[in-house]
Amino acid sequence: MANLVKHPGTHLFHLYMKNPIKDMVPSLITSCLFLLLSACSKKDTPGGSIPPPVVNKPVDKEWLFESNPTWSDEFDYSGLPNTEKWGYDIGGEGWGNNELQYYTNNSNNVSVGNGVLGITARKENMNGREYTSTRLVSKGKGDFLYGRIEVKAKLPTGKGTWPAIWMLPTDWAYGAWPKSGEIDIMEHVGYDQNKVHISVHTEAYNHSINTQKTATKVVPGVSEEFHIYRIDWTPYSVKGFIDGEQMYQFINEGKGYAVWPFDKKFHLLLNLAFGGNWGGAQGIDSTVLPQKMEVDYVRVYKMIEK
Repeated sequence: MANLVKHPGTHLFHLYMKNPIKDMVPSLITSCLFLLLSACSKKDTPGGSIPPPVVNKPVDKEWLFESNPTWSDEFDYSGLPNTEKWGYDIGGEGWGNNELQYYTNNSNNVSVGNGVLGITARKENMNGREYTSTRLVSKGKGDFLYGRIEVKAKLPTGKGTWPAIWMLPTDWAYGAWPKSGEIDIMEHVGYDQNKVHISVHTEAYNHSINTQKTATKVVPGVSEEFHIYRIDWTPYSVKGFIDGEQMYQFINEGKGYAVWPFDKKFHLLLNLAFGGNWGGAQGIDSTVLPQKMEVDYVRVYKMIEK
């Protein structure tokens, strides 16, 4: 029973060659059959020629950015964050990372004063969780396509803390995470003090399949001093900077959304998690709490079209 399954093109060719009227068929049709057989064989044969995927890699036009921010919060007021600019993600479901905190909009977890926003993680019970904190989001109030995003912040310390300044898609046009993308302007875990990470996540490049595109830099004093975390996002790339020094670049390969979903609007998130897959990877120390991430300002500069 071996060799009963044949390539369709081969089968058609053999039938044709057994037909007694083959000599009456014009040579052009004969040539077409040979071409069909050749094309099918190459497609399924190891080492055969397969057309490459379409690549529309953009050209770097060296875009510039406006000198004045088009959206910002200088935190030059007191009380809760400005409701015209910020909303909240509230809950304690672990947020896909087995995080331990319950996110609130309470003033003991988030407040503005003395020109600074403070997001504080605390050890306190709430809705079945032993810790509380806040996750601010600009969704629906600050949504951006390209631009320079700059945040001046001072980070918490202590095993278990996991602060982040990052961006998510507003409309999830390409599907659930990671298909629609993620941009991490700054991530830090307290057990690895002074190491700051900048990353992007896409369907092709993400940490769940160990293909994430990340840059890491040791920045002395991240918990004692304010530092400026920034991305320059254009149709060509996402560049990452710390204190004005470029340390990261993710280039648009022109292969579609699986690699580059960053052609849709994104919004900002500021949060301080506790524990979780990364923050708690080396355990937690609840005695370090309360801990605070402080933000001096958030500024978004519009990209100048070319």
